[in-house]
Amino acid sequence: MTMPVDTSILPDLRQDLAARSRELFIGGKFQPAQSGETFAVIDPATGEEFASVASGGAADIDLAVKAARKCFDSAAWSGKTPAERARALTRLADLVEANGSRIALTETLDNGMPMMMAFFGGVAAASEQLRYNAGWATKLNGETFTPSNPGEWHAFTTREPVGVVGAIVPWNFPFVMAVAKIAPALAAGCTVVLKPAEQTPLSAVILAELIAEAGFPEGAVNIVTGYGKTAGAALVEHPLVDKISFTGSTATGKGIVHACTGNLKRVTLELGGKSPVVIFDDADLAKAIPGTAMGIFGNAGQVCAAGSRLFVHERVRDQVMEGLAGFARSLKLGSGLSPDTQMGPLVSQVQFDRVSSYIDSATSEGATAVAGGAAAAVEGHEGGFFMQPTVLSDTAPGMKAVEEEIFGPVLCTQTFGDDDLEQVAAAANNTTFGLSSAIWTRDMSTGLKLAKRIRAGMVRINGGAGGPDPAMPLGGFKQSGWGRENGRNGIEAYTEIKSVTINL
Repeated sequence: MTMPVDTSILPDLRQDLAARSRELFIGGKFQPAQSGETFAVIDPATGEEFASVASGGAADIDLAVKAARKCFDSAAWSGKTPAERARALTRLADLVEANGSRIALTETLDNGMPMMMAFFGGVAAASEQLRYNAGWATKLNGETFTPSNPGEWHAFTTREPVGVVGAIVPWNFPFVMAVAKIAPALAAGCTVVLKPAEQTPLSAVILAELIAEAGFPEGAVNIVTGYGKTAGAALVEHPLVDKISFTGSTATGKGIVHACTGNLKRVTLELGGKSPVVIFDDADLAKAIPGTAMGIFGNAGQVCAAGSRLFVHERVRDQVMEGLAGFARSLKLGSGLSPDTQMGPLVSQVQFDRVSSYIDSATSEGATAVAGGAAAAVEGHEGGFFMQPTVLSDTAPGMKAVEEEIFGPVLCTQTFGDDDLEQVAAAANNTTFGLSSAIWTRDMSTGLKLAKRIRAGMVRINGGAGGPDPAMPLGGFKQSGWGRENGRNGIEAYTEIKSVTINL
């Protein structure tokens, strides 16, 4: 495959990032934080500072929300025709593609992910999100009804934008997740205040530059970099915000729910997961083994929908474990800027320590690391946050590593025998989460029966670890969240339904 990223721009990009601190984007203008404070951005591959951004706080969030409110209430964006909103989103998609190399390289420096993932899973996926949601702008319709009340009536519903949206995104796929939240909100006619994760703020600043270039009205999108405990909390609590869309941990999501009770904001939550993978004895192991491996090792396991609990039939257990261990050992670890890197570092020292603690906990409780289990040494990147891809055998329900989301390249494995589907489903469902799942079998009857029984928002059958499609609803059961993103469900979440009845 031809490398889609022009790495020749990297020296100039590094120089520019080091030369000036990135600013907030409020009301169509870039400006420093009211406090004047900034914070460092760390390269996960080296552990070294390479950029800085404005540290926005409550005062900056207030300015951003008021700018979004003014834009919405004045109808500067919400009053545009659906076709005009669609064209603006399409212009932004064109600009994202034109700036693909700069975005991908910035994302790799910021997050640590391999360049190819930053491009295809970030730039290309973001462009598709914009184009897909642009199409919905002209297709948000109400319905007509025939009431049963006496007399003659004309009754109908309309869909109207919910208002000002606070969007808070995580650090694992920063650019595409930011776009995936603002695209449907803008298509519906809402205005947005975006708070990127403090670990990975830089690609959101590029997004702000492209939004300005695309000609969006002042205040349609505002971007405030800052810490979750300050900027994020202020956004959630602000009384002029009508809806919060959050992707992140379940613990933080629960806190957001409580904070939104002040004005009963609408809330969409895409939270954690502990997704099961089931490999039956008739599975095509040549596909199931690499598919399962990349389902947990892709992006260093920093994926909400990662397949982190494996249930493998005892008849193929040894073959699968040997294959997974070999796959883990063969992965090329390194800086995402290296074209042959297959797995990059964890995003931060904090995340590295978290993943390490789960591995230590599992082995102390009787699990065995058949691959990995420790920090990885990467020549030339001794300060980076690299963790070996890890496969744990002999794990069991009740272990901390089995029960809780690790968010790292750690696979917990269990074995099952010739049990009926109810027992396999019960084991897969033995979690407080319900985001995703994967099934590997040649018997589609078995696959579909188990899919029906698994309590998760997404089920993949013989499908590996492909990214979410903009048209397919994304979200979870149980403590994996509220509501859905993507598709019709995703854009309708940014609207309110109004009923109108006319007595003729």
